[in-house]
Amino acid sequence: MSATNVIRWSALGLGVFYGFSHQRSITSAQKAEHARHEYEHKQELINKAKAEYAKLKNPSPASANDVVSDPSDPNFDLEKFLLKVSKENP
Repeated sequence: MSATNVIRWSALGLGVFYGFSHQRSITSAQKAEHARHEYEHKQELINKAKAEYAKLKNPSPASANDVVSDPSDPNFDLEKFLLKVSKENP
């Protein structure tokens, strides 16, 4: 075997080793990025759920005083509307 063939085969072996190790580092970085993105998405869903729960448990006073005055609205409540009108016009 000549020295040229030894150098060629050594370069080929080193290239294959480098390619394998580089591909592993890229794959692990992509997995870590995917895991981070998934965690952030879950955290965002948890925060939205907490906000909705807090909104259900502690309704704001402004929304409690809002009375729907449109009779065609499905949330229209005649009793609440009449109480509001009677408070405004004694």
